[in-house]
Amino acid sequence: MNRRRHYKKPHSKWIHHIFGKKKMSSDDVESRESLLEPNGHAKVVVERPVFSQQKFDEGFSPGARPQTTFKESLLKSCKKCQCSKDCFLSFLYRIFPFIGIMKDYNIRTDLTGDIVSGLTVGIMHIPQGTFAVACLMMGSAIEKGLKSPGVHIITTCVNESSAMATMNLTNQSLPLYTLSCSDNTESVKLEIAMAVTFVVGLIQLLMGVTRLGFVTTYLSDPLISGFTTGAACHVFTSQIKHVFGITTDRYSGAFKLIYTYIDFFGKLAHTNAVTLIASVLCMAMIYIVKEYINNNPKIKPRLKMPVPIELIAVVLGTVISYFVDINNNYGVKIVGDIPTGLPVPTVPNFSLMPDVIADAFALAVVVFAISVSMGKILARRHGYEIESNQELIAYAITNIGSSFFSSFASSASLSRSLIQEHVGGVTQLTGLVSSALLLLVLLVLGPYFKTLPKCVLAAIIIVALKGMFRQFLELPKLWKLSKIDFLIWILSFLATVILDVDLGLLFGVIVAIFTVVYRVQRPYVCVLGQMPGTDIYRDISVYKEAQEIPRVKIFRFENALFFVSVEHFKNMLFKFTCNPRHVKQDIEAARYRIQKEKDKFDKITFKNSTDEVEMTVNGNETQISEFQSSIVEPEVGFDTIILDCSTWSFIDAMGVKALTSVINDFREIDVKIHLAFCKAGIREMFEKTGFFGCLDRHNLFVTVHDAVLHAQHQKTNGDSDSDSPQDGAPGSLAVVVQSASSGSETDDKS
Repeated sequence: MNRRRHYKKPHSKWIHHIFGKKKMSSDDVESRESLLEPNGHAKVVVERPVFSQQKFDEGFSPGARPQTTFKESLLKSCKKCQCSKDCFLSFLYRIFPFIGIMKDYNIRTDLTGDIVSGLTVGIMHIPQGTFAVACLMMGSAIEKGLKSPGVHIITTCVNESSAMATMNLTNQSLPLYTLSCSDNTESVKLEIAMAVTFVVGLIQLLMGVTRLGFVTTYLSDPLISGFTTGAACHVFTSQIKHVFGITTDRYSGAFKLIYTYIDFFGKLAHTNAVTLIASVLCMAMIYIVKEYINNNPKIKPRLKMPVPIELIAVVLGTVISYFVDINNNYGVKIVGDIPTGLPVPTVPNFSLMPDVIADAFALAVVVFAISVSMGKILARRHGYEIESNQELIAYAITNIGSSFFSSFASSASLSRSLIQEHVGGVTQLTGLVSSALLLLVLLVLGPYFKTLPKCVLAAIIIVALKGMFRQFLELPKLWKLSKIDFLIWILSFLATVILDVDLGLLFGVIVAIFTVVYRVQRPYVCVLGQMPGTDIYRDISVYKEAQEIPRVKIFRFENALFFVSVEHFKNMLFKFTCNPRHVKQDIEAARYRIQKEKDKFDKITFKNSTDEVEMTVNGNETQISEFQSSIVEPEVGFDTIILDCSTWSFIDAMGVKALTSVINDFREIDVKIHLAFCKAGIREMFEKTGFFGCLDRHNLFVTVHDAVLHAQHQKTNGDSDSDSPQDGAPGSLAVVVQSASSGSETDDKS
């Protein structure tokens, strides 16, 4: 496609108005036909002078970039806080999104799924409370709290008479007394747990109020996927022992999964066959119903609601266990007694808080990360967004309130969240149904779930984790898309599995931040060439048709120029062009050798205004010849470097200093530097730092093509050192038109 730039005046109007609906004159028709290729395709015809940035600004009078001061931001925020009904309702909906959800609630399509999923998840909450990883972290915090100096274990011993008796030497019967001892370990553990929960709530509330939810920005999709898959391994590990009916020791800290599986395989010979068979049958039944009925595209449209197979499995397992008595007859472990009633509200022990703040902070961050990660996964599937700061405040209020009622820190559950989704849960009403069921169980129905086998619950959870483990299937695609994202996924997963959930999350975030720093510090760089017959410049390593401009190097650095990237910028610029300091040293060395070569002869040198000649005296003969050295001064092969600044989002003081150093270094070897497409923020930084004392304003150009034409124009006119006073003037128009139409060739006319 032929592209020409055509501007008769800096303020001339675009010629696209000829395509309007009004009736066109014969001149308009000719102009329109001139804008079409022979094949009917449109072409660009623009004629204008070469614009340096200064001439462009003089012609079009730019304004300053809009900047908001702190005072203006504060006033703007205050204006939003108006005492009106709409403002109050907006605030209420934002703090309590449940209200907005219920306003648009569809009873016909949503209620059945919410009730069934709420009942299913509520039943699973009966034997197992919150997310397994959060429970393990809470247990670790309690164990550390017991060792703190502020905790005191009190042991009480009392004498108790025994039903047995002993005889003394006088054959008198005497009662037998035994010493019974007990301590307050359990109550102290509860106090520590409540203190940890309260501090977790305070930390999350502080994070929510200070709007620290933005830290979820660093939880990239590969990190979340790898982390949640690793966390799913922890959940799987906590349930697999119930499938085989064996008991393993409890481990915490780094490598706990390794220790757990060593213990598990060591006790595998003690597997309960009935428990294993029941687990396999339950998993098979749930999988078949979910895959071939609930998710069957032929059957699913005919179902009014998904088959609640998890709820059916719980009910069947409880009934069969009750009538067969599999606990006593076959040794299958059941849920057992469930205490009824609500605990009496108690105030947390605030004196323990300084001892548990470190563990509470780790727990608060991990709980938040798990919840947001799970929320993002489900949000992607169902097309909605989550507000991380709102999540923080919600968890904070929940944890602070629950710390007065003997409750652990709450967290989202990977397995139960997936079960809730698969069963058909749609809105937050599911949580309300689950909570109502748990309250009913605590007050009335607890004993009825006494015979529920633990292996049935384990089977439901393991099948639900299938969706988490399917994230392994993302790895081949991720490898093709980005090796760095693949590395983040693998390292986050391995760190979560091998170390622990909290350490895995921390390690994953560090790796993600390191990759960002690496990408920022070492961005892509390239040399640009002109596409034949156009004013378009592209990477010569990507577009083979792109041609480098003779005696001109066009360099693109695809990132901001600041303290992190300045060294890479200088190294890559020197690599793709030349190192001016080395070239200067080579030139000085060559000149020195040339001078030494002159001094080797017994000669008299005469230098006139045009050249240098050598007169050699040899006996009676005198020979005059022009001096020619065998040493040639190094030549870099170009006179101008154009820096494409279109990809620079900003520049800091170190970036300006590095740019100044580069310009001065190249100036010493007679190489000029032009800047093209500098954004307003970058030009403002140049003004503030006094950069234009090093490089004249006329060396900043609107586009790369303007800079190229200017460099060619200077070369044509004998390498004038003037900073193109003709830029933007009609005198340079012929050069622009001829150059734009012929590619890299220039006209001798000025």
